[in-house]
Amino acid sequence: MTRFIHDQFSKDYLEELLKPYGEIQAPSRVAAEVREIDVLFSPFSPQNASLETLGLLGKMATKPAIFEPFRNPAAKEEICDCLLKLLEVRSALQREANRNKTSIQNIEVPQLWILTPTASSTILSGFGATQKPDWVAGVYFLPEYLRTVIVALHQLPCTQETLWLRVLGRGTVQKQAIDELAALPANHPFRKVTLELLYNLQKNLNINQQIETDDRELVMRLAPLYQEDREKARQEGQQLGKQQGKQEGQQQGEQQIILRLLKRRFGELELSLIGQIQGLSTDELESLGDVLLDFSKVGDLEVWLREKASQQ
Repeated sequence: MTRFIHDQFSKDYLEELLKPYGEIQAPSRVAAEVREIDVLFSPFSPQNASLETLGLLGKMATKPAIFEPFRNPAAKEEICDCLLKLLEVRSALQREANRNKTSIQNIEVPQLWILTPTASSTILSGFGATQKPDWVAGVYFLPEYLRTVIVALHQLPCTQETLWLRVLGRGTVQKQAIDELAALPANHPFRKVTLELLYNLQKNLNINQQIETDDRELVMRLAPLYQEDREKARQEGQQLGKQQGKQEGQQQGEQQIILRLLKRRFGELELSLIGQIQGLSTDELESLGDVLLDFSKVGDLEVWLREKASQQ
């Protein structure tokens, strides 16, 4: 069960990081026997210098790409299934080129990036995967015509360049990446959205009764970060309060982070729900912040708001 929770987090995470730079299809279905590509990405421009913000991930995204992240080490059969998806995408491009009486350009065929926590020497040698001198350790290229790369996340060097990929690792690799993420400046373009996705992951893991040791440690690491973010929101509200009144400033700061987390968790909220949240007092907003990670559906929020209204 937790594997599917992490799978959804990985798809959402890659989509959020890459959508400023290109078109995202996640998931994308191919073939009559339905196979879903986790993330299919087409860059708006291969010369986008701002992709450097994403380091190694940005380097991967300069050309059309298929991203297939795995929570557990990718097995031989799973890698073969990823190769089938790539071949089916290539076949679809070829059919389109034939209909238009044009030739398929090599750059149009996506590069497949298989993101796996670890990759054994047996797996790597079995697929003929080798390293290239102009890429960091942990990045293994299959033979040229297969247009596939296996990225062993636990082998990546612990540098700023690899941070956005190591967030998808597990155990100590993911924990260290989260520590580095938390240490980034508050105004970093991807810090806030990544933490919000991680808080959502924390919530989904919390409701699972059979949580793995790695996941339990992840939940424990994220809990204080969530509280720190709430405290920062309060401080921002207090600063705003110097201009607009202390109470109003605190409320706006608390509203901001709560509405942001609820949107990340459930998508766009109905205006009536937003209005009810904006009508809460500072104490009520703090109470909502304490319990919102326990909500599994919008209905839980609606029940909580009704109960608060009935107490007034």
